[in-house]
Parts: sequence; C-alpha cells; structure tokens
Amino acid sequence: MSFFSYDTLKSILFRLDPETAHTLAGFGLRALPCCPPAWNAMIERYFVDHPALHQTLFGRLFRNPVGLAAGFDKNGDYVRGTPALGFGFTEIGTVTPRPQPGNPKPRLFRLVEERSIQNAMGFNNKGAWHMAKRLKRLRFFDYPIGINIGKNKTTPEKEALNDYETLFKAFRDYGTYIVINISSPNTPGLRDLQNETFIREVFRIGRSITEKPIFLKIAPDMSAEQALELCRVAVEAGAAGIIATNTTVDYSLTPHAQKFGGISGALLTEKSRELFAAIGREFHDKTLLISVGGIDSAEEAYRRIRMGASLVQVYSLLIYEGPALIERINRGLIHLLRADGFEKISEAVGADWKSGEEMRSKE
Repeated sequence: MSFFSYDTLKSILFRLDPETAHTLAGFGLRALPCCPPAWNAMIERYFVDHPALHQTLFGRLFRNPVGLAAGFDKNGDYVRGTPALGFGFTEIGTVTPRPQPGNPKPRLFRLVEERSIQNAMGFNNKGAWHMAKRLKRLRFFDYPIGINIGKNKTTPEKEALNDYETLFKAFRDYGTYIVINISSPNTPGLRDLQNETFIREVFRIGRSITEKPIFLKIAPDMSAEQALELCRVAVEAGAAGIIATNTTVDYSLTPHAQKFGGISGALLTEKSRELFAAIGREFHDKTLLISVGGIDSAEEAYRRIRMGASLVQVYSLLIYEGPALIERINRGLIHLLRADGFEKISEAVGADWKSGEEMRSKE
C-alpha cells in the first residue's frame, strides 16, 4: 500500500505556481529524514535494491541505475531525502562560485498536455560555500552524489575558466563525481564554451585539482557529428564520462512553448534518444555514459542502457508521475534483463553495439 497518493499531492501542487510547488516539495523532502516512520515506509515502497541492478562505479556501489538529474536540488539541501523517492543516486546543482538569484520570474512553466517542463531558471543557487557546508554534513551519508558545476552569469566568457577552477577546488573532496555544465541554455554565452579549446583546458585544470571523476554534460541541440567530436575531445582530455543530454531550445516541438528557456520531459525523449544512440555507438566501450532526457518507462531506460548508458537520470517526468515512476523503472529493468538473459545490468550496457562488434570480429 502506498504511503500517500501522489495523485492527491499533485492535484494540490499543480494549483500552485510551479516554482512555489517546487519549493514546497523540497521542504517536504528535506523534512522527511526527520520522520523515521514516513522515511522507512517510502524506502520500502519505492527504493528497489536488487543484485541485478547493482554496479560498482568509481569505487562506489550504485544500488540501482536511476538517478535524480541536476536541477531539482540546486544547493544540496534535499539530498538526504531523495533515496526515499527510489533514486539510486542524486546529482545536485548546478552550483556557481558565488550565490546568484537566477533569471527574472516567471521562469518555470508546466507543459501539461505534453508531460514536459520548460525552465529558464538561470542557475539560481546559494553558491559554492553553502553547498560545501551541506556536503560536509553528509560525510557519513553512504549514497552516490554528483555535483554539477557552472559559471556565474556575470562572469565574462574569457574568465569562465576561473569560475570552474574555483569550483573544482571547492568540491575536490566531496561527492562521487563532478559534472562540467556548459550546456544549459539559460546562462547567456554558456553554450559557446562547448568548443575544443575550452573543453581541453577545463579538464586540464580539473584533473590537476581533484581525483574525482569529471563528466561533461552536453546539449541536444547539435548535430551528431558535433556531439561526437566534443565527446572525443573530452575523453582525450581526461573525462571520466559523458552525460547526454541537457534541455532543448527546439521550440518547434510544441506550440505551447515559451520563446526562452529549455524544454525537458516527454517532448525531449526522441531528440535525446537519437543523439544518445550516436554517442553510445561510438563511446560505450571508451567511457562511462549517463543518459537523461524524457525517460518515462523501464522500456525507455532499457533502450538507453542497451545503447551504452550505465546510468540514467529522471527529473521532469517525476513531477508528473511521482516516485512510483522510479520504482516501476527499476522493477521493469529487472524483468527486461531477465528476458534478454542478462544476470546483471552491466552485461546489458552497450548490448546493441556489442553484437555487431562480435560479428565484425569474426569476419
């Protein structure tokens, strides 16, 4: 029996402005660990911990492959509560060196008919000092955490490397991995940093400061050829992995879109999947891949895994379906793995391409 009806909760939250609803949901998640009966009930209901889903990555055990994508917990304030939603890991941020308020409101919109979200938040967060303080309190919290970092809006492009250097130093000893975010559409000029020179230099700086695995997160609004070249440069520069994709600025996907901000959720599914397929084919055996963008079922998650994803992430569709979505994805993955004869999820990672490689090797 469910601890609460998410449909009831959603009916209340959807009467509120989206940003107000987000704040209230975050408050509840932050309070949840302080109420052991509620915490235990939700863990039992939603958190799937099965040997078939276990993976040890970067020396850490991921008990299931479904993570909460960056954007929900911008400051690391709610991370203790996210396992109760069923997530096997959480990516916090995006965090900037200095606190910043983000873009003017309104900046968050529901596209209800399309089960999607459009946001123009602009990296609103309390800054690196606040997040580092929160993470210090989590020192004995045994749960994988990614830290998504980005430059301040007021930092000129020519000084962007200084911001990322500051952030690498701030989080050199925290979290499981660090993500370089140069793909958000909501900070002017940020996507211009998706170029070979910047990527090589930012990874050089990061690798000189921290031994934590560093990922590059890329945008969906580029050709497969451009994406593959950026990934190649990142891997050569020392990237431990690639996260694909961020939100899209393809407003032709819906007539209900605002003309600013990035779209996520079901509208992004096909676009994200197609780009990830190209990346997975090329890099599934070269680096660790995380797929995010419109993942709304076990079947969709499994497609990304067979394409090369070791991990997947969800955020926008959690808003529409609640934590039962995460539980369904994980339990569905167990059945899909068994149906294909896999004992562990690691055997399925990149399976779509491995069969072709085996055939070519025999020719």
